[in-house]
Amino acid sequence: MTRRLLLSYLSLMALVLLALEVPFGFVYARNELNRFSHTAELGAVTLASVCEEKLEHGRASDLPEFARDFARRTGSSVVITDRGGTVLTDSADATAVGTNLFSQPDIATALHDRPATGIRDDLVPGVKVLFATVPGGSGDTVPCVVRTLYPLTPIAQKVHATWVALGVVGLGVLAAVALIGSALARWITRPLRALERATTQLADGRLTDPPATDRGPPELRRVTAAFTRTATRLQHLLHAQQAFASEASHQLKTPLTSLRLRLENFEPHLAACAQDSLGDAIDEVARLSRMVQGLLALARLENSAITPEIVDLDAVVADRAAIWTAFAGDQRVGIAVAGTKVGQVWAVAGALEQILDNLLSNALSVSPPGTTITLATATATATADDGCTVELHVIDQGPGMTETDRQRAFDRFWRAADARHDGTGLGLSMVQRLTQAGGGDVALNAAPGGGLDAVVRLRPVPAARARPHSAAHRRTPPPRDNSAPDDRPVTETVSGADP
Repeated sequence: MTRRLLLSYLSLMALVLLALEVPFGFVYARNELNRFSHTAELGAVTLASVCEEKLEHGRASDLPEFARDFARRTGSSVVITDRGGTVLTDSADATAVGTNLFSQPDIATALHDRPATGIRDDLVPGVKVLFATVPGGSGDTVPCVVRTLYPLTPIAQKVHATWVALGVVGLGVLAAVALIGSALARWITRPLRALERATTQLADGRLTDPPATDRGPPELRRVTAAFTRTATRLQHLLHAQQAFASEASHQLKTPLTSLRLRLENFEPHLAACAQDSLGDAIDEVARLSRMVQGLLALARLENSAITPEIVDLDAVVADRAAIWTAFAGDQRVGIAVAGTKVGQVWAVAGALEQILDNLLSNALSVSPPGTTITLATATATATADDGCTVELHVIDQGPGMTETDRQRAFDRFWRAADARHDGTGLGLSMVQRLTQAGGGDVALNAAPGGGLDAVVRLRPVPAARARPHSAAHRRTPPPRDNSAPDDRPVTETVSGADP
């Protein structure tokens, strides 16, 4: 913004200088030419009157010396003709004595007792000159004509020097405006830069360097003060929500666990006809516990500052595939890894494991025996909007989902009509939030040949920033109880959140 303000100042001043200096330069050049022309004409009139007097007294022989002396003093050349237009003398010896110039317009005009001035480039070869041709008579007859020729080089040099001076003055003014404008622009934009830094800090979760409210224009001071009050209030609300999530996580798990244990203790004392109701009650308590954990985990994700890290996607995929193979084998379902090596991506620490656990659990719960779940990685084609992306596909061969269900699958608490009763409807919301926290996105597509294709798009790490990853990869077991086809199991641990 500082550069734009400075550019606006310089542009405005440049327009003002052009509006003032260009007309001034042209007016000055025209006035100099008029003054020079008037001076030349006065000199020619004076010379003509002297020539007339010498001709009247029969001293025509003095004209050549007189003409050369005048030409030497004025830096011009002089041509004197008689009443018929015949050359009597030429100080520059460019025209022979006796040559008749009556056919030339300026000479003919002067012989008719009218002076003529102007600029021509054919009187002296290769030189543009100012001519002043005047009659030498004060009566009805014109005894002689005097033509003076002045080269325009001196006046052109003078005008050129004036233009150069105007240019230097203009550059000096622009330089001064640049210095003053730069200081003014920095003074104006300093609060905005402070607001930008503070906004970035607030987006990261904590405002450690509040902007000063006593700098810059009054309007920006008021904006800064309002922002500081708003940021303080937001931080207070965020801290309150984080404290609630942290406290509720501990306060709710204990009574739910105690309730489940008490219900299980009833089992030996109940009649056989009540065993089913007791099992349903225990299942509902377990589902309520998972739902509470999922809500608290989502709350911590939304209220915490999470910074993506560099994660080796190939290593994570291989690790989770190896762990889930045993669980899938119990249901006679295979897990295959396909695609090309994609390397490192940006993701929240531990998020890829949770995402794959949720997606694999969902795929396993709907996969018929004898089918295969495919984990495929690929690099998507670069686009003009978001550049190159890395895609992780989790493809099952189950019944799939309708277009309407796929669009609503990421809504909280939404479950398909044929979903199992113990699903919470929070799994896909968790997957979406974890993916977006790392700068990616997730979508559900229909798999070729039937089934569901869950596509996780992630940002790749440029080769210049890629770093070696530790060979020791922490292996965490997947959840043991499967969720509904539209749901994902919820894990309580969320990287980046408060415990």
